[in-house]
Amino acid sequence: MNRDFLKELLNTPSVSGHEEHIQEKALGFGRGFAQTQLTDPSGNAVSVVNPEAEHKILLCGHIDEIGFLVTYIDDSGRLRLMKDGGVSPKLYIGSPVQVIHDGRRVPGVVATCSDLLEKDKVKDTDLLVDIGASSKEEAEKLVSVGDPVCADTEVRELMNGLFTCRALDDKTGAFVVLEAAKLAAEKGAKMGIYAATTVGEETSGRGAYYAAARIKPDCCIAVDVTWASDAPGGDPGDTGEVKLSGGPVLCRATAVNKRMNALLEETAKELGIKLQYEVAAGHTGTDGDTVNRTLEGVPMALVSIPLRYMHSSVEVGSWRDLEECIELLAGFIVRLSQEMEKGFDFCTVRV
Repeated sequence: MNRDFLKELLNTPSVSGHEEHIQEKALGFGRGFAQTQLTDPSGNAVSVVNPEAEHKILLCGHIDEIGFLVTYIDDSGRLRLMKDGGVSPKLYIGSPVQVIHDGRRVPGVVATCSDLLEKDKVKDTDLLVDIGASSKEEAEKLVSVGDPVCADTEVRELMNGLFTCRALDDKTGAFVVLEAAKLAAEKGAKMGIYAATTVGEETSGRGAYYAAARIKPDCCIAVDVTWASDAPGGDPGDTGEVKLSGGPVLCRATAVNKRMNALLEETAKELGIKLQYEVAAGHTGTDGDTVNRTLEGVPMALVSIPLRYMHSSVEVGSWRDLEECIELLAGFIVRLSQEMEKGFDFCTVRV
């Protein structure tokens, strides 16, 4: 598992709708194992193993992150913002941010004042970014309306094999699907493996739709993060008991294919990987939902990575969980390749 590659992804801004630069890095990593690669008008990047194979599995991990867009530059050179994705504006007061303009990073800070801190509900339109400009004209030399803005953080190692940064949601998932495809190829999997780092999940889900509609997979595994119940305020009674370093999280949901889940459980048992479980009634809130509704319907499973402090600039994850997710997915693909040759059926009801 290439930790340096994940750190590179996490340190590369990719606010939803502005994923071009990070996709270049994803494609660069994929060239190390893929026989071919695909891109599409939405901005997806797909690394493919065994492109001529009859049966295909789509692995989805979204590579976009939450952030803001610049809506206005005032006369003093400060920037007004609109949120892009599920942002909690209050978390950004007094925080360092970066504005991305034509691939260049412009540092700034979100202004703080007592009136703003005392507000019960802070809106995105309440925030002002100070880049040090003294006038609108000076600011416009560096930034433009429409530029993406995100927290200015870098990966930091914590105790007990944990690490923190912004955008573990879901660059860790994008990392896992690439590493899992690579490992499955090394293990000799015969089926077509389409490792897609998808775009736009935080805002529209368009990337997963484009990928599934084009690839037409037999099945899909979405890899995303999920709430860890061992964080302050976490309640295992909400959706399940999920702990960091506790292993991959398998979702039991109405949208999830039960036969895929059963095969994932068998694979985990064979590999000695302990699974955790979460429950979702109806939608899972991930790319898996989008893929599941594409074409005539695509059988889908959701494997999640435990995460603390989701949608903040200090998300916390576990290296061990990532390693086990990669091993689980690679083992599943090898096993599914064998089962597909025997006529594996995703249907749970038969005539």
